[in-house]
Amino acid sequence: MAEPFDAVLMVAFGGPTKSEEIRPFLSNVLQGVPVPPGRLEEVAHHYEALGGRSPINELTFRQAKGLAELLDREGPRLPVYVGMRYWHPLVGEAVQQMMRDGARRAIGIIMAAHDSGAASWGKYVKAVTDALQAAGPGAPRVEYAQPCYNRPDFIAAMVDQIRHRLQEIPPERRRNTPLVFTAHSIPSSMAAASPYVEQLLESCRLVAEALSHPRWSLAYQSRSGDPRQPWLKPDVRDVLTELSAEGIRSVVLAPIGFVCDHVEVLFDLDVEAKAVADKLGIDLRRASTMNDHPLYMRALADLVRQRVRLG
Repeated sequence: MAEPFDAVLMVAFGGPTKSEEIRPFLSNVLQGVPVPPGRLEEVAHHYEALGGRSPINELTFRQAKGLAELLDREGPRLPVYVGMRYWHPLVGEAVQQMMRDGARRAIGIIMAAHDSGAASWGKYVKAVTDALQAAGPGAPRVEYAQPCYNRPDFIAAMVDQIRHRLQEIPPERRRNTPLVFTAHSIPSSMAAASPYVEQLLESCRLVAEALSHPRWSLAYQSRSGDPRQPWLKPDVRDVLTELSAEGIRSVVLAPIGFVCDHVEVLFDLDVEAKAVADKLGIDLRRASTMNDHPLYMRALADLVRQRVRLG
């Protein structure tokens, strides 16, 4: 019989916690990636515009704490570790701590609600695989939970976040206010080889149905890389421009493709998309990401229990 699961490893992107960490962090992210000259400095300025840090580390640890407390109360009682791809605590550091604590078999949770295949999800898995290989024969096994894109509690948490913003729209305009879901754009070739778009559309449909909101669409954001390479469209800024041309004066953005606030939400939506909306005269409201919403914690706990049941 297989050993029982004795830990959870939460794997996230990571981010700088203070200004002097910005460029070393970005160097880690861009290592081996062909990027246009000046791209690192361009992105560094995004972090600087947001106070010289990203909230992703703090929020991920809050998510880990919320999940651990829920598992402690309702089971299974498993410690939750956090490992980051690009900043401390790195995945390798988390694996070393797990080994010191005697963990032998862990459930891996990729902190993304949708499986983007080689574009991102696969890179998280590779980061863990590399860390386990580097740790040697005493490293724990890691077996992964499924993405939570259609889990009832994930959908309910997103519904709750969006409802708060819709209620800010005057009642006479609320029902016809477009709800624009957003997710990180990825190369079209990678999207075609993964369930990413299908899962995103299912999440959006389930949320819109739960809200009984008839007008919704999916847009993409945060595109990077070679401009000659096709990436998923439409860009959220182009969608805002098209809606303005239709006479739309209020829009709610819902970053359903992100499970916590970080620079690609706070800058790309709250700064860049907001600037476009302001120029167009659109009243733009942005729903919060999951962060540590209690229902999202329940969705993660359900993923853990589902993986335990599979044995």
